[in-house]
Amino acid sequence: MVTKSSKQDMSELLIEEKLITERQLQKAIDQQKKTGEKLEKVLIQLNFLTEKDITEVMGKQMGVAFVDLDNQEIDPEMIKTIPEHLARRYKVVPVGQIGSKLSVAMADPLNVLAIDDIRLITGFDIQPMIATEAGITKVIDRNFGVTELAEVEETVKTLEASDTGSALEAIQEEEEISVDKLKELVDEAPIVKVVNLIISQAINEKASDIHVEPDTKQVRVRYRIDGVLHDVMNPPKHIQAPMISRVKIMASMDIAERRIPQDGKIHLKHDNKEFDLRVSTIPTVHGEKAVLRILDKSSVMLGLDKLGIYPDIKEKLEAMICKPYGMILVTGPTGSGKSTTLYSCLNKINTGVQNIITIEDPVEYQLPGINQVQVNEKAGLTFANALRSFLRQDPDIIMVGEIRDAETARIAIEAALTGHLVLSTLHTNDAPSAVNRLIDMGIEPFLIASALIGVEAQRLARLICPNCKEPYSPPQEAVRKFGLGMYAGEEINFYKGRGCDACKQTGYKGRTGIHELMMLTDRIRGLTLQKASSTEIKKSALEEGMRTLQDDGIRKVLDGITSIEETLRVIYMEGE
Repeated sequence: MVTKSSKQDMSELLIEEKLITERQLQKAIDQQKKTGEKLEKVLIQLNFLTEKDITEVMGKQMGVAFVDLDNQEIDPEMIKTIPEHLARRYKVVPVGQIGSKLSVAMADPLNVLAIDDIRLITGFDIQPMIATEAGITKVIDRNFGVTELAEVEETVKTLEASDTGSALEAIQEEEEISVDKLKELVDEAPIVKVVNLIISQAINEKASDIHVEPDTKQVRVRYRIDGVLHDVMNPPKHIQAPMISRVKIMASMDIAERRIPQDGKIHLKHDNKEFDLRVSTIPTVHGEKAVLRILDKSSVMLGLDKLGIYPDIKEKLEAMICKPYGMILVTGPTGSGKSTTLYSCLNKINTGVQNIITIEDPVEYQLPGINQVQVNEKAGLTFANALRSFLRQDPDIIMVGEIRDAETARIAIEAALTGHLVLSTLHTNDAPSAVNRLIDMGIEPFLIASALIGVEAQRLARLICPNCKEPYSPPQEAVRKFGLGMYAGEEINFYKGRGCDACKQTGYKGRTGIHELMMLTDRIRGLTLQKASSTEIKKSALEEGMRTLQDDGIRKVLDGITSIEETLRVIYMEGE
């Protein structure tokens, strides 16, 4: 950001370089007082200077060299030293390399965060230089092609220069934008295009969620890819309201209501594939925030062999789901793949001779041959009400999307005790904690001991990118802290992703499950009847051969499937 004193310095430099006259400077200052824009921008608008002139002088002011990218030949292979998403985010391109030093042209060479990120990704010492933003964008587009996000930026620029952009800026300070104004602005082609491009890029990037988050001076758009949020763009603040309203219109939500949370759904086709987007909005102090969960109906990984379950655990799980009655629970935090595991179990046992009914909120993927019902609380269709009705539908297998309250838990357990196989999910940190969670919900221990067959707990961890996977030897201290003291002093190979274009320099591509399976043995049923703590139940389960999430994570690290850092990120590791 240019301070008041640095603006004065800039003015003096411009006059010293004989690029403008005192009179031109005064005219620009007068214009700036009216518009509030940066002095540099006003000088360009008045045609007193070009962007190149300003950038060259800014370089002198900052003490960094200016590079004219229009007259600079750059090796295409060097350009790709910095991944495209970072180049576009920070407006940077590499222009030369000598030994371990990489010269980088930047729109803002004082951006320390950008320099640190580039140093970390490339492994080079960074020599910042300054170049025009237009020149940098041209080099990036020429070498990487114009992506949807680049097109979004161009569309936003076009929008800002249009009458619609002026109208948006004019209403920006209004606390309540009228619905009529919003509808008029939302129907404008640029806004429609911006939202469509953000969604299509997210699908192309295989993102699971899109976050559109308002801030004080801008809007932040982030994608969740392989469980981790990534910043992708920052549109200007004044297109926030029409952007969110466009999303709400697509999801059949009320654009006039901005004070309470809302939920909706968008159905669309992209590259001949069908997608459902679950949309949720909440009011924040800076305006409405929207989250779009992307459900790709064609790519759901159904099948227990596709979930990263080791054969010994899979064999036990398959034996459990083939029981004629009882309850099986899948536990874990939100976004840990519980629904996919349940769908895979149903897919395994759906032979066409049973009556299988599900109640879900919402139905994420439609499974052939299975009766799926969606919760509709407005109409009075809750998990509990649906379960009561299911018992009159002659079911063999019932799947309950989530046990949220005591009433649902009680009916589900009663169903499991009256000859039905019931599958459901619960929010607990590990498998042994599920028993105490049900007791805390008011379910009698003898009912739990009689109905529960087993509990599977899980997390999702990122897979090491196969394209840039490489072995390395971590420090022995790290090996001990990770719970691998038995290997201390031994030469064991661990693996990590170096970072490449295929994984966008993250070192990871795709995800796998980390699993823990606890079967309700006679010993654990006895502890349940005694209302034993989860620690006691876990101790007994371990003595009877249960592998913990930590054990399964370590196993996957040793097999080179994921990394130590990723396992530590998704699992709480108990010290030795």
